[in-house]
Amino acid sequence: MQIALRLQQVAADTMLDKAKWAADHGADGVEMGCMAHDRLRAIADEIAGVIAITSVCANCTADGRRVFDFLNPDKALRRQSIEASKGILKFCGEVGAVGQIVPPIFGAAVVPDLSPVMSVFDLEEALMVATLREIGPYAAEHKTLFMVEPLNRYEQHYLRTQADGVRVLEKAAQGQPAQVAAGIGLLTDFFHMHIEETDTPAAIRAAGRHVAHVHIADNTREEAGSGDIDFVAGFKALHDIGFDGVLAFECGFTGDTVEQQRASAARSIEYVRDCWAKAGA
Repeated sequence: MQIALRLQQVAADTMLDKAKWAADHGADGVEMGCMAHDRLRAIADEIAGVIAITSVCANCTADGRRVFDFLNPDKALRRQSIEASKGILKFCGEVGAVGQIVPPIFGAAVVPDLSPVMSVFDLEEALMVATLREIGPYAAEHKTLFMVEPLNRYEQHYLRTQADGVRVLEKAAQGQPAQVAAGIGLLTDFFHMHIEETDTPAAIRAAGRHVAHVHIADNTREEAGSGDIDFVAGFKALHDIGFDGVLAFECGFTGDTVEQQRASAARSIEYVRDCWAKAGA
């Protein structure tokens, strides 16, 4: 198991200082957020040899614009999102990252209801399956993953549970070349599961081999240990499915000052390692 911090959320002045602090306080890697692709590469060069880049949680065009239009009725907007993703996946392959994390949409549906011919859900599902069948082989070619992220009901209507993510991944892979399945995976997020799942450990066990990467935040959406999520139970489920990948912090850190936030981050890294050890005992 490895632990990663979101680079932009580390309390330090420069990206290099953030990377050094993360490495010095028990993190094995960092996750990147949305930015222009040349900026991603510049930061990768800057922090090379200090800490690894484990993932990119964003979909941005080459010039840094956020695009999550995979389920948009406008073909040009869908193409823009797919090409933006390919650019980030290429970067992920270059730096040896697990992959790119992508919620396919935020908010409500934007496709029309074509019932009785096709419902909103059926149309969105068909668009997502088509997207995965194109992006999966591209990701696999670059030895990385396109990871779909279910979000809670207040942020996304389409994929909300781990089962939702598994469903679309399996539909995309069905009857297709192995390269499709080889390039796609599931992001498992403890914060969103705390809202949407009735049994987080059971949801993880059911998702099984599809779980490719994990986000951790407590129910407060701050660092693990600041709220009431039972991480030992969740981590035991990860042990049970043979997961030995990255646990990436995607959260804020408690504290009013830089010193307090750093202390919270360092304390939570140790807390997560302790929970992981207890889960595997």
